[in-house]
Amino acid sequence: MTENNQQRLDLTAFSEKMMQVRQQIGTVVVGQSRAVDLLLTAVLADGHVLLEGVPGVAKTLLARLMARLIDARFSRLQFTPDLMPSDVLGTSVFNMKEAEFDFHQGPVFADIVLVDEINRAPAKTQAALFEVMEEKQATVDGVTYPMGDLFTVIATQNPVEQEGTYKLPEAQLDRFLMKVVMSYPPANLEIVILKRHHENTRLTKLDDIQPLLSRDEVLQFRSLLNEVVFDDSLLQYLVSVIQLTRTSKEVFLGASPRAGVALLKASKAYALLQGRDFVTPDDIKFVAPSVLQHRLILTAEAEMEGYNAARLIDKLIDQVEVPQ
Repeated sequence: MTENNQQRLDLTAFSEKMMQVRQQIGTVVVGQSRAVDLLLTAVLADGHVLLEGVPGVAKTLLARLMARLIDARFSRLQFTPDLMPSDVLGTSVFNMKEAEFDFHQGPVFADIVLVDEINRAPAKTQAALFEVMEEKQATVDGVTYPMGDLFTVIATQNPVEQEGTYKLPEAQLDRFLMKVVMSYPPANLEIVILKRHHENTRLTKLDDIQPLLSRDEVLQFRSLLNEVVFDDSLLQYLVSVIQLTRTSKEVFLGASPRAGVALLKASKAYALLQGRDFVTPDDIKFVAPSVLQHRLILTAEAEMEGYNAARLIDKLIDQVEVPQ
């Protein structure tokens, strides 16, 4: 791979803005720097995100904070077992005065949509949401309504408590650019969290946070991806990783070509986030587990050996020769 230290893009303003966003998030959410970088990467790559973690690790807080920092239309959906597709998409109401039906938009018609506990709604409601995520449009009563250019879904899911939940099918999980697993913070950072709550005056409230990014700025930053250099040798490296997921004896269902496209976009977005206009192997390695783990189905033998998808992806990547 030919390294290119000569930047073709002036990323000064972009990098300053991203640093401000990271710092602002750090005043509210502690100990989740990796999840923050991955969430920012997904937003830059124009992709939807599934945040997974046990209760209390700030999944919803991080999603709400990200929406707060972007000056755009925001809506929140709490998925429950009795939620209907019309509660998501909206419904047509008969207008007596005009003698015709008026469409009342549902909460999915926003720029940033937070879906809490996405696996608690029945399959029909999930399917209604996933159609909008894939097509960026909703069809109600035969009429198609397009979403805005910024339309992004940030969904949360609890992997532990499965009673009363509906497992997301693999085909629908594939609609998410990334699955970001939020784990417990290390002990030193958990002390910081407790100190902030003990000294209540140091807590930053969401209502006090002002947007740092305009809707147009986010769209402008997304357009920078088209200028990011992706060397041919890195394309071969990326494809080798994807191919290996299909031939590994530990994997029952490997990554699709769509997964390869997602990995390409996410790698370019993460490179930008690091202040570079070219992708390195480390960019691919960093985003690969989050891009691929929800797209793979492991064999029963691999699971019995203690593998999970993210750990297996790290193992497979180490088997691929890094381009020089």
